[in-house]
Amino acid sequence: MHFMRNALAHAGKSGRRVVSAFIATAFAQDDAEAARAQWRRVADQLRPKVPKLAAFLDEAETDVLAYMSFPAAHRAKLHSTNPLERVNGEIKRRTDVVGIFPNEDAITRLVGAILLEQNDEWAVQRGRYMTLETIAPLSDDPTVSLPAIAS
Repeated sequence: MHFMRNALAHAGKSGRRVVSAFIATAFAQDDAEAARAQWRRVADQLRPKVPKLAAFLDEAETDVLAYMSFPAAHRAKLHSTNPLERVNGEIKRRTDVVGIFPNEDAITRLVGAILLEQNDEWAVQRGRYMTLETIAPLSDDPTVSLPAIAS
């Protein structure tokens, strides 16, 4: 996590373990409000000795704790960028095979096809990533729903 690397750089060599443990307490909370309250307590505790780090925590709070607004079942899957890194790796692998593209439309078609393939794979996998069943209730858009099952 890039945030932790930056935060620990502000903490200095001697304070890294303590700061890491402090910050982990915010991530251990069950709901968004408790996590934000703990995050602020940590920043306030660090403010007297490490003001730059406290300011960094204040700035980063909204971005770092954004995942807490999702249901608890989604949080474990949101904290990782592994799926995105896998997709990027597949795009790189496939574009390297082609080498030189004749025009920008050709790149768009290839990357679009890769993304459609990936979407199809994620749609049929159960449990590994978020399913449409668990995501649909989060949308305010009534058109986002499960397709009708043919009888």
